[in-house]
This record gives sequence, C-alpha cells and structure tokens, in this order.
Amino acid sequence: MENFHSLSKGVVPLLSLLLFQLVYVATGAFNVTTIPFNKGFSPLWGDGNVVRSSDDQSVSLVLNQYTGSGFKSSDLYNHGFFSARIKLPSEYTAGIVVAFYTTNGDVFKKTHDELDFEFLGNIRGKRWRFQTNVYGNGSTSRGREERYYLWFDPSKEFHRYSILWTNKNIIFYIDEVPIREIQSDAMAGDFPSKPMSLYATIWDASNWATSGGKYKVNYKYAPFVAEFTDLALHGCAIDPIQEVLASACSQKDDQLENNNYASVTPKQRVAMKKFRKNYMYYSYCYDTIRYSTPLPECVIDPVERRQFKDTGRLNFNERHHHHSKRSRQVPSMRNYGDQDED
Repeated sequence: MENFHSLSKGVVPLLSLLLFQLVYVATGAFNVTTIPFNKGFSPLWGDGNVVRSSDDQSVSLVLNQYTGSGFKSSDLYNHGFFSARIKLPSEYTAGIVVAFYTTNGDVFKKTHDELDFEFLGNIRGKRWRFQTNVYGNGSTSRGREERYYLWFDPSKEFHRYSILWTNKNIIFYIDEVPIREIQSDAMAGDFPSKPMSLYATIWDASNWATSGGKYKVNYKYAPFVAEFTDLALHGCAIDPIQEVLASACSQKDDQLENNNYASVTPKQRVAMKKFRKNYMYYSYCYDTIRYSTPLPECVIDPVERRQFKDTGRLNFNERHHHHSKRSRQVPSMRNYGDQDED
C-alpha cells in the first residue's frame, strides 16, 4: 500500500494528466440525445432500490444487505449506441459489481449476445478496476475479457460510459475516449447479431469480484449507491420474434454508422493505444493458457506480447508497478480466475 501511495503521487497522476490532455484536445463532444427514464426504461429487480429523480432524468441503483437492484431498456435494439453518465459508489466497495451492459440472454438462452462494462469493487487506496467483455451467438466458452485501471476516481464525479454496436464494429468508450474496438469481420460468426436490451445493475459479487473473493462486501458501509444520468438509447427498437427486420432499421443503421461516435479518428486511435498501453492489465489475446491459438480478431503485437505473461497478466519484468488477473461473471456465475492487488 505504501508503495502504491508513493507511486500515485508521481507517475500515475502524470500519466493521467497526459492522457487527459491528449484525449480532450483531440476529440469533440458526441452527438448524444438523452431521454427520461420512463421513456425508455423500467425497473428490473429490487424495485425499492431503484430510485428515480423527481424530473425522471436520473436514477440511482442501491445495494443494501437485503437486495441489489437493476433496470433495463423497455425495448430490444437492432444495433445501437447505449450510453449513460455514471457515478460509482464511494468509500469501501470491495465485492460490489456495477454493470452496464447489453444482452438478449432472456430471449435467446442458448445463442445469446452480450457487451459488458463491469466495474469491480474497490478497496480504499487502490485504483478502480473494470473490465469489458464480448459474447456473440452463444460463444460463452470464448469470453473476450479485457481488464483495466481507470485513470480517475469514478466515485467523485460523473463520467460517460458508452457502447457502440453496429453491423461493422463494436467500440467501448469512456467519455470520448475509445478504449476498445472489435471489427465484425474479424469475429465472424461470434459477432453479436441479434437484438439486445440495455441493462444496469448493482449486486453482491463477494465470491469473485475483488482479489478473487478475498475481500467481501462489508455492509457496515451500506447503502452502496450507483448513480446514472443522461441516459441515451440510439438505435432501432425491434420485436426479436420478427423474421424480417423492418426497413426503418436499415435507415437507423445508416444514421448510426454516420454519427461521430461510429468511427475512431486518427487522434482518438493514438489516445486509445496510449490508454491500452498504460491501463490495460489483462488481455485474453495474450492468455495462451486459455487460448493456445489466439482468437481470430486478436492482432498480436510482438512488442506488446512481451508485456504479458502466458496468463494474459502483465509481466513484472516488462511493465511497471501493476499486475493482475481477471475474473468474469455472466449470469451462469463463471469465474475465470483470481485477481491480484497492487
């Protein structure tokens, strides 16, 4: 802990400042039209812990010793831009997972698609960690986890987290920073292809979320509150039972693909590369224990490869202070490993 605090006073703030300057000078604001909660969402579970603001522009999800909570979009969407400004719980939040994700697992139980942001519980004094994941057409045995550190404290103020999903690509954003992109042709049959709903949840994941379950949720600090505002749903709402997509969806797809968040500019690509170099601490593409042959969308960079062990974790000999391993939770409660601390 002492080493971390010493480092945090030097290298980490400097990296954060450099990344901030690079990204926010290089990018403009997205074209994001927001909607009130009742125009696109409904409570999913823990109704009493889904607390809406008086103007219905914001919603808080609460976890206490009795229940967590969640909400979901009222419709499924054939591609879309799914976004919200989120502020995570503060204080001691070990064992807690806040998730912002799309899925159709309740409709397509054996061939479901899923795109995830999952924020992993935090111990005071440690940097926040999160992961992204992609599943397509039931490829649940081929989880595509990446794990990262945040370059800011997400409990201090709101930041925008966005998932773009088109017929061509998937991009995960934090604010206007692209942190991950996958092309559809690279994933082939594993690329998500069926309408999905947007979900947000907070729940007790003591058995895996922080240091592989070493640190549990401590309800002395309850209630734990995750706040969501400026909710956005851009896409074509559709009935998943329809055999032929409505013609309006092709027009919506064209609009989606022509928006300013649908492609990564050269300056954004530089920012994304810097983020991944400085803040990604696990990559499935370099996990040769799980995948002796990298999955088809993985582009193996020999220089980057030396930064990771065979487990996909950072290599101490090649990288600076931090290391870890990811674990992953989907509805079936899979756990792919433990999580080391700084």
